Amino acid sequence: MHVHGVEIATRAPAVGLAELVARGEVTAAELLASAIARSEAVDPQINALSQRHWDEARHAIEQGLPDGPLKGVPFLLKDVSVQMAGTVTSNCSKLYADQLSTQDSTLVERYKRCGLVIFGKTNTPEMGLAASTETALHGITRNPWNLARTPGGSSGGAGAAVASGIGPAAQGSDGGGSIRIPASCCGLFGLKPTRGRVPLGPMVGEGWGGMSAVHALTRSVRDSAALLDATQGAAPGDPYAAPPVARPYRQEMSAPPGRLRVALQLAPISGSPVDAECIAAAKDAARLLEDLGHMVEEAMPPGQAEELGRASWVLVASNVSSAFAYSAADIDSA
Repeated sequence: MHVHGVEIATRAPAVGLAELVARGEVTAAELLASAIARSEAVDPQINALSQRHWDEARHAIEQGLPDGPLKGVPFLLKDVSVQMAGTVTSNCSKLYADQLSTQDSTLVERYKRCGLVIFGKTNTPEMGLAASTETALHGITRNPWNLARTPGGSSGGAGAAVASGIGPAAQGSDGGGSIRIPASCCGLFGLKPTRGRVPLGPMVGEGWGGMSAVHALTRSVRDSAALLDATQGAAPGDPYAAPPVARPYRQEMSAPPGRLRVALQLAPISGSPVDAECIAAAKDAARLLEDLGHMVEEAMPPGQAEELGRASWVLVASNVSSAFAYSAADIDSA
């Protein structure tokens, strides 16, 4: 059964694993054992994990998991921003390497409530600030499809872990592409929700002035929808919230969307060159949407690239500076 479990954990999506657990065909402990075995087999080559919480995960299973929709599924947190009580959130920075979390983030509470088994944290560039994943604290993370290439960033460890079969899904965050870039690099599905859809509290209310949102990298759209169903919705203390959803996202997947008007953008506003293969893929997607009855128009958002870039980095830099100052004050007072 353990060998069978290893094969399942490596290949199956999160919702499928939860269904197997619910039917009694595999146990949460067996799935965790397979995820750990896969980690030990592949992580020395790709360096996706910054922390291993094997014992905490085993203890959670022994204590009894909630009967949630993803009960027993192994899951990983990104090692930045979110907190899990009794573990370090290092932000992949030496400044935070020893700072122990005293409580769960609301997001982590919701992950646990739906039955996920959190067994580690994944690498990210320091403070999640780059589109590739290398840090002085944890080293270089590599793409499992080609070890000479990056898995992207900043959720690069999450992307590498899911693509390599360490787990079926992993939490990520996205301010300027940090879920979507590694999803593209690693052949996964990555969605950045609208701000306020998934809470960041209670320790922080928003990230980067609302630019940063949290969600996950998955192997399927269905898994992404299930995770969003489990975590979305306002929490007390949120500075704002996204409008309530009309129905669960897993139902939304099969609901007719009507005839959509879709913008096709083939070049960035910066004017940087785009590889012909990428342009061809975008055009293929546009043709598919047209075949499905939607209206596709080539378009370009307004704005000046230099002005947008300058404003974005002022916003990001001021938020990071504030976080460092807050942490330095804590260290001085200790």
